[in-house]
Amino acid sequence: MKRAPILAVLAALPMGATPAMAADRAAVLDTYADIAQAGYADSLIAAKRLQAAIETLVETPSAQALSDARAAWIAARVPYQQTEVFRFGNAIVDDWEGKVNAWPLDEGLIDYVAPGTGGATDENPLGGLNVIANTQFTLSGQDIDATDITPALLAETLHEADAIEANVATGYHAIEFLLWGQDLNGTDAGAGNRPWTDYANGDACTNAPCDRRADYLTAAADLLVSDLEWMAAQWAEGGAARTAVMTDETTGLTAILTGMGSLSYGEQAGERMKLGLMLNDPEEEHDCFSDNTHNSHYYDGLGIRNVYLGEYTRIDGSLVSGPSLSDLTAETAPDLDARLRADLDASMTALAGIKAAAEGGFAYDMMLARGNDAGERLIMGAVDALVTQTRSIERVVAALGLDGIAVEGSDSLDDPDAVFQ
Repeated sequence: MKRAPILAVLAALPMGATPAMAADRAAVLDTYADIAQAGYADSLIAAKRLQAAIETLVETPSAQALSDARAAWIAARVPYQQTEVFRFGNAIVDDWEGKVNAWPLDEGLIDYVAPGTGGATDENPLGGLNVIANTQFTLSGQDIDATDITPALLAETLHEADAIEANVATGYHAIEFLLWGQDLNGTDAGAGNRPWTDYANGDACTNAPCDRRADYLTAAADLLVSDLEWMAAQWAEGGAARTAVMTDETTGLTAILTGMGSLSYGEQAGERMKLGLMLNDPEEEHDCFSDNTHNSHYYDGLGIRNVYLGEYTRIDGSLVSGPSLSDLTAETAPDLDARLRADLDASMTALAGIKAAAEGGFAYDMMLARGNDAGERLIMGAVDALVTQTRSIERVVAALGLDGIAVEGSDSLDDPDAVFQ
């Protein structure tokens, strides 16, 4: 099986700031906020490109238009995944993030699903709602008029309806499902295969109503753009997120390290990687409809590295950089800084191995299959590297004299037996 060379993937990584650069804490926080603002601004630019591709798809449906919209979605994930490191330590981001990146989702809330899959369950009676096919339904005892599928209907009525997290009606993954459909390939290669005719007009329409499906996709894209506009503004000069980070240096540094450690350990190594491997379940993939999970993992890891090194390469190729947490650590504990930089490189090498293998034909779905030793080695190599770098992040916390940092955990890492209970 042909695989893309790992070194070619790693060659695109930025070189990183040198430990010799002097940095005070305020300057480090300023760089951190600059990278956040640039990352969300890039996410907004990419989302607007996705929005335009979706507009073309719904106005002039064709196989090419669907392919172009899918490509725009995959491109939009590159900058956004690099912003996930701003979660966990920043309340403004945590309170907002579920609107744009919540997963996994019960697809039957939104649209048709294959017989015997999805649908209502005791845990989620709305799992078979199919709002695209139904203009009227009852929710929490109230009659809902869904004749018009609008951003307000998605955000205020459907998203996390009845306080059930699987009722994801907005964001990247709702759009992903509407572009690809269900991935019914199990642990075999292959993504979702929604036909372009699901958006066709007249008699060419499959799985009607195509016009309401187009309305839903358009509304979801509009919401994604407006949500990213809001978050990019929070990190601009005078924005609430930037102000919260800059007001107190200890609090700001705590936010940086909490985000790095929690994404590295509980979220990525645990919930997004080891859990799916333990369950041998492709439904636990982060980008499960598009089979883009290898890229999501890679760019999550790169986001952690960006923040520590104080540099981010924008989608136009320009570099945002400045005094970094690496510089600050090197002034106090140069050996520890060197150790964490090496750990970050090791985790990126492992994640690049997964990315290269997937791009060479060894799909992430296949890596999750029970008994696939090669896949398990790839995934666990990255999990182990992420855990190791988290331990170095915790040592940086101690070296900088910071308190109150709680790294998110995961049963898959901390209590594996609990996963099967």
